[in-house]
Amino acid sequence: MTLKLDGKVALVTGSGRGIGRSIALKLASEGARVVVNDLDDEPAQETVQAIRRAGGDACACAGNVAAPDFAGRFIGTAIEQYKGLDIIVNNAGYTWDNVIQKMSDEQWQAMLNVHLTAPFRILRAAQPVIRALGKTEAELGRPVVRKVVNISSVAGLFGNAGQANYAAAKAGIVGMTQTLAKEWGRMNVAVNCVAFGLINTRLTTSVAGVDSAMIDGRDIKLGVNPDMLSALERTIPLGRGGTPDEAAGAVYLFCIPESDYVSGQTLMCSGGLTGF
Repeated sequence: MTLKLDGKVALVTGSGRGIGRSIALKLASEGARVVVNDLDDEPAQETVQAIRRAGGDACACAGNVAAPDFAGRFIGTAIEQYKGLDIIVNNAGYTWDNVIQKMSDEQWQAMLNVHLTAPFRILRAAQPVIRALGKTEAELGRPVVRKVVNISSVAGLFGNAGQANYAAAKAGIVGMTQTLAKEWGRMNVAVNCVAFGLINTRLTTSVAGVDSAMIDGRDIKLGVNPDMLSALERTIPLGRGGTPDEAAGAVYLFCIPESDYVSGQTLMCSGGLTGF
């Protein structure tokens, strides 16, 4: 049986851990060659090695997606290593919450940078490459459908108290998705979005205020208050948070050939949760 993504080149940001790792492993299991990214090299290399142990092909491009030079390095790695670019998944991100009257300009801008500006820069850097590849394929009579999957959140669709920065950025990525679906259709690129609800990763299952991550020199507290988490889970029709593998499955749907004529759409992967 032919693998659905055999020979494709997929780039996945934030794929050293959590949802991104599951996305990278899922795409690789269907034959994609994957460029793995994480803020730190060690988790990125761990995902690369996991893919290779399973018989797949992957390489790493570590670094902060919000850095001005990252997009060029990321796209360049795909071309240098695999001579192609077929799938881009803009997944990297984190939360830095506060109510608006206590939110600093730094908090506001950090969320816009990682969730909106970084995907914008990556897609901007990818456009000339995709255009050139598409032109060559058209001349050979072998057109290829490429895929972009941006990651949003139910917070971006419905808002969430304490997350004005995150919700604004995630709403913005929906608008960018719909715009690029219109701009890039002529290049045979389907651009879609997945909006996650509660997915159980270290960002949500850690006890609030106990675990943290060093991001851009900032010690960002991770986790959710257990009582709040339990209350949220009770509002989810399926009765629980999702797993990273389930989240990856929703992204995968937009990457396979069966979705080649689907573009400009936002799919909620939320267990039936449609608001907070």
